[in-house]
Amino acid sequence: MAGKLNVEIVTGERVVFKEDDVDMVVAPGGGGMLGILPQHAPLITTLAFGELRIKKGGGEQSILVYGGFMEVGDNKVLVLADSAERAEEVDVDRAETARRRAEESIAGRQTTMDLEEAQATLRRANLRLRVGQRRGSRRGSGPSGGDFPGSGAS
Repeated sequence: MAGKLNVEIVTGERVVFKEDDVDMVVAPGGGGMLGILPQHAPLITTLAFGELRIKKGGGEQSILVYGGFMEVGDNKVLVLADSAERAEEVDVDRAETARRRAEESIAGRQTTMDLEEAQATLRRANLRLRVGQRRGSRRGSGPSGGDFPGSGAS
């Protein structure tokens, strides 16, 4: 399979995405965005909070990742994410509520630990809102499976 990538995104709880014949992966690496094409040089990198985009044919699918690691080699991209969710799983209303709570917590600034936790929650909520609103995602809207046929965890 010289011209395509095999992509698998997993967390400690589940396989979030598994697909063959992927054209490109764009990932939020610890040092910036990374574009992975077939025949990419082997690498291992940390992942930052961000949107990982999977391109196949004319379609594109977004997966939100919240830290972890990515390994690339032999036309395989393996993501071991601390936490991850598909864009269509984002509940925009819930993300908006989390954002408001985090902002209130930051404004209250009880302790340094509370502040760091609130800032992490705010970053996560803002990412979910940005991607969820762009994709028109809402939990309970039914499994769309992404923008290209056959996508989904196997």
